[in-house]
Amino acid sequence: MVARVSTVAFQGIEGVPVDVQVMVAPGKVGMQIVGLPDKAVAESRERVQAALHASGLALPAKRVTVNLAPADLPKEGSHFDLAIALGLMAALGAVPADALSGYVVIGELNLDGTIAAVAGALPAAIGANALGKGLICPAESGPEAAWAGSEIDILAPRSLIAIANHFRGTQVLSRPEPAVRAAAEGLPDIKGQESAKRALEVAAAGNHNLLMVGPPGSGKSMLAARLPSILPPLSPAELLEVSMIHSIAGQLPGGKLSDRRPFRAPHHSATMAALIGGGFRAKPGEASLAHNGVLFLDELPEFAPQTLDALRQPLETATCIIARANHRVTYPAAIQLIAAMNPCRCGMAGEPGRSCARGPRCMADYQARISGPLMDRIDIRVDVPAVSAADLIRPGTSEPSAAVARRVARARELQRDRFAGLGHPELTSNARSSTTMIEKIAEPDAAGLQLLRDAAEKMKFSARGYHRVLKVARTLADLDEAPTVGRIHLAEAISYRVAGERLPVAA
Repeated sequence: MVARVSTVAFQGIEGVPVDVQVMVAPGKVGMQIVGLPDKAVAESRERVQAALHASGLALPAKRVTVNLAPADLPKEGSHFDLAIALGLMAALGAVPADALSGYVVIGELNLDGTIAAVAGALPAAIGANALGKGLICPAESGPEAAWAGSEIDILAPRSLIAIANHFRGTQVLSRPEPAVRAAAEGLPDIKGQESAKRALEVAAAGNHNLLMVGPPGSGKSMLAARLPSILPPLSPAELLEVSMIHSIAGQLPGGKLSDRRPFRAPHHSATMAALIGGGFRAKPGEASLAHNGVLFLDELPEFAPQTLDALRQPLETATCIIARANHRVTYPAAIQLIAAMNPCRCGMAGEPGRSCARGPRCMADYQARISGPLMDRIDIRVDVPAVSAADLIRPGTSEPSAAVARRVARARELQRDRFAGLGHPELTSNARSSTTMIEKIAEPDAAGLQLLRDAAEKMKFSARGYHRVLKVARTLADLDEAPTVGRIHLAEAISYRVAGERLPVAA
C-alpha cells in the first residue's frame, strides 16, 4: 500500500504541487527518500523518525521508501518534514489516509514531535486553494496562512499528536485567525528643507525615483525615513503580493501582515546577491523585499558599481530575474528608488565657507562611481543643503505629514481613475506608465511644449529622460488637480531632472 500526501515546492513565490508517496514494505530495514531532495530534505529522515518515536509511534522493522514526485523537480527546505511524517503515519494506519487527501501539508518537525514554523505558509495556502484543498501548517504559521482567504480550510497543529487527535475526533483544531502587525509609531515632522520635502511629496505622488545630494547631517536619511508616512497604504492585491515575497524570505514574524508599504535600507556593503536576490536557493533580495514600496540606498556611491548597475533592469521591468544553470526564478520588484549621497568623499564640496582638500577632482571621482545609465533612471534630483542653527531655533511648526499624505492620496486616486478609464487598471502611478501612454495623458499646452522642446535640445535629454520629465510633470499637474500639463508643471519637472551644481559629472 502506498500512502499519498500533497505538499508544495517553491519556485519564486509560486508553490508547485509535490506528491509525497510513502510505502512500507518487507526488505532491508531503513528509510530512503528519493525524488531529487537537497540536504535539508534528506536529513528529514532523522527528524521524522525521532518525532514519531517521541509521539509514541514505533516504526516497523521494514523498508520505508519515500518518493517526492515529480522526481525531476528539485526539492529544497525543511517544510517537507510534516508531509513525510503524516504519509508514514497514514501508511501505518495511525491517521486515516482519506482524511489527508483534502489537504496540502507543510511544516518542520522538532525531535520531540512538535511542529516548527516554516517560510512560505501564505504562498502554500494560495497554492492549496488553487488545487481545491485545505492546508495543514504549523501553529505559528497559521495566522499568516489565514490571510489567503476565509473559505480555505486551515489546520494549524502544534504537534503530531494534535493532528492525530484531530482526525480521530478527540481534539478538534480551530481555524487560525489572520494576524495584523501593529502600526509603527509616527516620527516627528521635519523643520526646514522645504524644497526637499516638496520633492519627496512629488516622488510619493507619482512613485518616482529620487536622489538627494547634500553634506553630512543635512537630513537626507531622516527625510527618506519619513517617506512611508505619506505613501498610500497597500491595496489588498498589493498586500497579498508583498506578503508572499516576505513569506518566502521568512520575513513575517508571527505571521502578522501590515498594509504599510515596505521600506528597505540595505547597508552599502551589500553584495549583488543580497540586493537583487540569489544564493544557493535563489532567495529574494532587498529589491524584491521592497516590492510595492521603497528601496533606500544611503551613501549611494559607496555601493559597488556592479551592484548598483544590477538595479537597472529591475527599475525598468519591475522584476528581478535570477538565472542559474539548472533553473530560473523571477521575483517581482516594482520599487521606488530613493537614494542619498554626499557631493564628494569629504562631504563638503560646494558648501559655503568650506573647501575640499583635493578640489574638484574629489567631487568628480566620487560622483563618477554612479553610472550614467543608472542616473538616467532617476526622475528627481534635489540638493539638500545643511540646516543652520537659526533654522532649528526659529519658532513655528512645519506642515504635518498627514496633510501631505492627503494630497498624495488624492493624486494617486486621480491616476488610478485615469488608467482605469484607459483600460489599464493594473497601473496605479504615473511612473509605471508606458511611453506611448504618457505622451497621451501628459500632452502639454503650446507654451509647455515649446519649453520642453528647448530644454530637451539644450540639456541633451535622452529618450528616457524626455519621457520621465513628462511623467513628473503629469504628477505635478495631478497634485494641482489640473486636467492638462502646463508650462509651470514642465518647468518644475525640468528643474528636478537637470543635475545641479553638485552633479556635474554624474549627469
